[in-house]
Amino acid sequence: MTDIKSYSLAEMKDKYIGAVGSPERDNYEYELRMDVLGKMIKTARQERNLTQEQLGKLVGVQKSQISKLESNTNSATIDTILKVFKALKADIHFNVKMEKHYIQLA
Repeated sequence: MTDIKSYSLAEMKDKYIGAVGSPERDNYEYELRMDVLGKMIKTARQERNLTQEQLGKLVGVQKSQISKLESNTNSATIDTILKVFKALKADIHFNVKMEKHYIQLA
């Protein structure tokens, strides 16, 4: 009988995507965060019973911009993201880790 080796998610990412800090891994992590952000925007919009067009009007952007944000086909500015969440009456917080302490931006 052979032993089955198991791997952690971190080990699999290191092996197939790249080590932490590598350009490939940084890009993967960025895309993952943008995807999650897009899903959060879509969920909040739907909970408020707003169409993409209605949210776009509240934010001052076209429906296509909201669609791109939700589907992660566009890298939005922080200003636009903050406007979207404000229009959705939702709080968003950014945490920045600098060496041994965090800075929280609201």
